[in-house]
Amino acid sequence: MKLPPIAQDVVLLLARVGVGIVFVAHGWQKFRTNGLDATAQGFQGMGIPSPTLSAYFATGVETIGGAALILGVLTPIAGVLLAINMAGAFLFVHLPNGIFASDGGWELVAALGLAALTIAAVGPGRFSLDRLIIRTPARESVPA
Repeated sequence: MKLPPIAQDVVLLLARVGVGIVFVAHGWQKFRTNGLDATAQGFQGMGIPSPTLSAYFATGVETIGGAALILGVLTPIAGVLLAINMAGAFLFVHLPNGIFASDGGWELVAALGLAALTIAAVGPGRFSLDRLIIRTPARESVPA
């Protein structure tokens, strides 16, 4: 059974806002709580290539991209950049630690990256700035 289009749009809104809040919180933590210099030093200690550039990229993408998801603006671009950011975290930091986040594993970065990529692919839904700006028609329900 498929949800009606309005319900799908509400679910997309909730997913965008929830995932976006988590990204903004992590980006803000890197920027304000830890600071960019400390974030870069931490990245260097983890063996992340170009740690200063990577720290600025991760901080910017998480903060601005997370806000873009919340608002539903430039959603495909934000979702792909966030997924790339999480792929880097997955490969360079979390993969060797197994699955569980409590062990420094990859479960959270995988879930966040795949959620962002899914939102980028599916679109932000009816309740988004993208929809207002681009004026795309509402999705039609396709019979299963």
